[in-house]
Amino acid sequence: MIILEIITSKNKKYPEQLKKIPNPPEQLYCEGNTELLKNNIISIVGSRNCSENGIKLTQKFTKELVYQQITIASGMAIGIDTVVHKTTLQEKGKTIAVLPSGLNNIYPQQNIDLYKQIIKNKGLIITEYMPNEEADSKKFLERNRIVSGLSLRSFSNRSNS
Repeated sequence: MIILEIITSKNKKYPEQLKKIPNPPEQLYCEGNTELLKNNIISIVGSRNCSENGIKLTQKFTKELVYQQITIASGMAIGIDTVVHKTTLQEKGKTIAVLPSGLNNIYPQQNIDLYKQIIKNKGLIITEYMPNEEADSKKFLERNRIVSGLSLRSFSNRSNS
């Protein structure tokens, strides 16, 4: 059973940095540790078809940020996003996954176990979509503005070498 918290843009828990983006979401549907929204957050996203070098660089950057006690946000997509979340958890860091779907339709399905690990390790899963919404191509772009908007800075690792 999903324990859902809805944070509206008028709520004190709503992240200040997210209010500054164009077209901020009116509400966030959350599962997990919403206190992470108060932390210093840096986003790391990247290619779904990542190279071995891209994976190694992502792991290195992620570990350094965890050691600096930075909360790391990403989109829980296959590829670099998955590497980010898994590395953060392995290093005992805090991570926020932003979904392009509702919390009852985890996307991608291959990352349902990662979703559970994030929650189990006091991470946070957020989305702007109602629980039963399914992912579609438009929602990926909408999701990305939230990933970026949560961050002090965003890094994109698109290394194919």
